[in-house]
Amino acid sequence: MNIAVDPAETVEAVEEKVRSVLAGRTTLFLSTAANDAPWAAGTFFAESGLFTLAIVLETRGTTLSNIRANPRVAVVVSSGSPFEPFLQGDGTAVELTDEREVEATKAALLAKAPEIAPFLQVPLVAVSVRLRRWRVTDVPNGWLPGKELLAR
Repeated sequence: MNIAVDPAETVEAVEEKVRSVLAGRTTLFLSTAANDAPWAAGTFFAESGLFTLAIVLETRGTTLSNIRANPRVAVVVSSGSPFEPFLQGDGTAVELTDEREVEATKAALLAKAPEIAPFLQVPLVAVSVRLRRWRVTDVPNGWLPGKELLAR
């Protein structure tokens, strides 16, 4: 992986910060755009590695409609406070059609965020978000501007 960090920071430190923020949160904000109209929505997620997130979206929602028209997305994983570490990333959203992948996505989400159970009862589509990079910001530790971690 390529990384843009100060010499004092190591790739491992940035990767660990990403892992820590992902593990400490169950929801993210997902930005999409289609027909020159941006849209942002919150959703639950489960991570499988540093650069792959599993989500589910309602079948009739704007977010899914936008992804089908334009799979480029951006995400923010944050508590909402700029003084707690947070992640910003961009990548591609891929709709999952294999039933095993769909069920694995639901199981991963349920394991990470049991409160999602009622939402899993509505018509949903499973989506894999494959990030190309993270920007990690941690103001109290001096990571401003944030450190960039690139996927291979």
